Amino acid sequence: MPRCGTADLTLHGGHVPPWLLNRMKGLALPMVEAIIHEHGKAGFVERMAHPFWFQSFGTVIGMDWNSSGVTTTVMNVLKQVITPVSKQLGLYVCGGKGKHSLKTPQELIHVGMKTGLDGNALVKASKLSAKVDNTALQDGFQLYIHNFLVTDEGDWTVVQQGMNNKNGKARRYHWHSRAMTNFVKEPHTAVCGDNQGNILNLVHKEAEATQNSILEITKEHPDRIAKELPHLIVPSYHNIRAKDVDLKRMGSILWLAQENKTQKFEELLLLKGLGPRTLQSLALVSEVIYGTPSRFSDPARFAFAHGGKDAAPFPVPTKVYDETILTMKSAVEKAKIGHTDKLKAIQKLTEMSQRAEKNFVPNQNFNALVKKENDDSYKYGGRSVFGYAKPPKGKQLDLFNSND
Repeated sequence: MPRCGTADLTLHGGHVPPWLLNRMKGLALPMVEAIIHEHGKAGFVERMAHPFWFQSFGTVIGMDWNSSGVTTTVMNVLKQVITPVSKQLGLYVCGGKGKHSLKTPQELIHVGMKTGLDGNALVKASKLSAKVDNTALQDGFQLYIHNFLVTDEGDWTVVQQGMNNKNGKARRYHWHSRAMTNFVKEPHTAVCGDNQGNILNLVHKEAEATQNSILEITKEHPDRIAKELPHLIVPSYHNIRAKDVDLKRMGSILWLAQENKTQKFEELLLLKGLGPRTLQSLALVSEVIYGTPSRFSDPARFAFAHGGKDAAPFPVPTKVYDETILTMKSAVEKAKIGHTDKLKAIQKLTEMSQRAEKNFVPNQNFNALVKKENDDSYKYGGRSVFGYAKPPKGKQLDLFNSND
C-alpha cells in the first residue's frame, strides 16, 4: 500500500482573513475547471497526490509558502468551491480538519449513493490510509487533517496531515488510487454499471493481503520509506531566499510578463490590455494548470503570483489578484461553450516562458526583485494581515505633488 509522497512543513498559527479567502475561492474554481478541461478529473486528483504540485497550488492562490496552513486552507477552499458543482465536475471532496475528518466515512457513503461507486470500499481506503500514517508508522506525527478526493469514475487521492508538537513541524501525506497496485492481488472492474476500467476493490475477500502489507510496512524504518518517495521539506524561516527559487524559471516569466514582449506574440493577443504585473501572476497560475510534475521543485516561486497573507515575500496585490480571477473565469466560461482561444492563450504563457528558459541567463538580483514587489505593493492594493501596504519613504510626497 505505497504512499505517493510526503511534505514536512512549519507549524503556523492564525487564520486566512475573509478578504483573502474569498479571492482564493474565486481563483481556485476556474483553475480546477481549467485543469479538468486540459487533463480530466482523474488528472486533477493525480496532481493533488503530488506534494510539490500541491504546495505550488496553495502558494499561487496566496497562502504562506512554507506554512502547515497550506494543507488546511487548500482543502477547505476546494471543498467549499467544488461541493456546489460536484455533480457537474464529477468530483467530490470529503473530510477536513479535526471533527470534520470524522465525517469522512459518512460523506463517502453519500458519494457512493450519488455515483454508484462502492461507498464501503471508499471508506475502507480512507480508514486504511489513516491507520497506516497514524498508527502503523510511529514517526511522531498524529493526524489532525484527513481529506478524501474522489471522482465519479473511482479515482481518488487522500491528503492528510499530522502534527509533531515536539519539533514544531507538520507532515503531510499523499495517497493515490492508481499507485495502489499491490493493494490486492488482482484488479477488478468498477462496481457501477458502466465499465470504467480497472479499479481496486478494497472489500474483496482477498483484501486480507492489505493487512499483511501494513504489517510489512511496520517493519521498515520511517526514514527509509520516506527516502523512496517524493518528499518536500520547506525551511522554517518565513521570507523567501534566492536558493528557494529556480532563478532561471522565475526570470523567464518576468521577461515574458513585460508588456512590450507580450504584445509581440500573436498567440497572446487575447491577453492584450493586461499589465505586466498581472501577466506575471497569470503566467505562474498557468504553469500550475499546465506544467509537468518536474516543474514544481521550487514551490516558493509561485509566491510571486499573489504574495502571502503575512506579507512574505510581499503583501497580496489585491488589484492584480482580482484581475487574474476575472481573466481565468472569463477564459473558462468561454471554453465551456467551445470558445477555447483565451484559455489557449493562457496555456501559451507556460509554453513560451519554458521556451525562453533555454537561452535565459538569470542575474543575481533576487533581493532587488523582492524589494521592488514590496515598494510597488501599494500601487496594486497590497494587503496583508498587518493592513494595507504604504508607499515607501519618499514616495508619499510624490503622491501629493502629482498632477494626475
